[in-house]
Amino acid sequence: MSRVTIKDVSKAARVSIKTVSRVLNKERYVSEETRIRVEEAVAQLNYHPNLAARTLAGHRSFQIGLIHDNPSPFYIYNMQAGVGQRCRESGYRMIVQPCDIAAPGLLGDIGALVDQVQLDGIIVTPPVSDSVEVLAELERRRIPIVRVQPGTDLTATSAASIDNVQAADDMTSCLISLGHRRIGFVSGHAGYAASTQRLTGYRQALLRAGLGYDAALVSPGRFDFQSGVEAAEALLAMDHPPTAIFASSDEIAAGVLAAAHRKGIAVPRDLSVAGFDDNDLAQVVWPPLTTIRQPVHALGYAAADLLIGAADRIERRLLAHELIVRGSTSAPGEG
Repeated sequence: MSRVTIKDVSKAARVSIKTVSRVLNKERYVSEETRIRVEEAVAQLNYHPNLAARTLAGHRSFQIGLIHDNPSPFYIYNMQAGVGQRCRESGYRMIVQPCDIAAPGLLGDIGALVDQVQLDGIIVTPPVSDSVEVLAELERRRIPIVRVQPGTDLTATSAASIDNVQAADDMTSCLISLGHRRIGFVSGHAGYAASTQRLTGYRQALLRAGLGYDAALVSPGRFDFQSGVEAAEALLAMDHPPTAIFASSDEIAAGVLAAAHRKGIAVPRDLSVAGFDDNDLAQVVWPPLTTIRQPVHALGYAAADLLIGAADRIERRLLAHELIVRGSTSAPGEG
């Protein structure tokens, strides 16, 4: 049997080859009726785009790079899943490149990736998304970039993000509404813009409630379990320890829970614990975490969509977060 071509799909759907291409690439300005007709023809004919032919015809590789340096396996898994889903929908491949942002050979490695794979665009996640050197190198090579959760130069490239300040404000306000007045905060890694943004949200919620900001209640973290343990041990050793601790990630919050359990502190009766992300870990720990749901999968999907469908213009997409209340928080003395 001969291979089904885009011309066959065009004939079956009674549209031009250009229209079929637009539907396959999820481009705008195609009517819903036409889109459905093309998609039905694609399914009936079991059509799969020929990557080599597309590359020769359009001088594109139909490959997108995802560059990351992130300590959370949950975050990276969901980010890859979101980017990968959008790529599959338009017949693109995702090339994943983990990196160490502090490595001296980083720019050379990124340059080699671009040159050898001939990527059509690159998605960078925090903290790479705010690396001046990396962004300058990619711009020099004239490759389209989409940043996830950037904290600087917000108009320089397309980006997909959430409002970290408002999300942290929402969580802190939730704890205040439960009756907590001494709320500890564990920040994320210092190299991430999100760490500063979440601290800002925590602080503004306290000030708005008239509670004041106490720097002694803020402990540094690294977005990992061990830093949560260390931060909790320091906060809970205070003469007047907090009745609630808000952690900048679920991994940190899991460490806080572990430290509390070791000390025989009942959660949430004696200590409420809240996290940020709502990854798989949030429902595995005990008690399950009250947390901010960051739509990491959707962020990855949106970033890839910006590259595939709108690489010729700068666009910022702000996705919604959600406060998820579970068993790790309550009013002081309850639970």
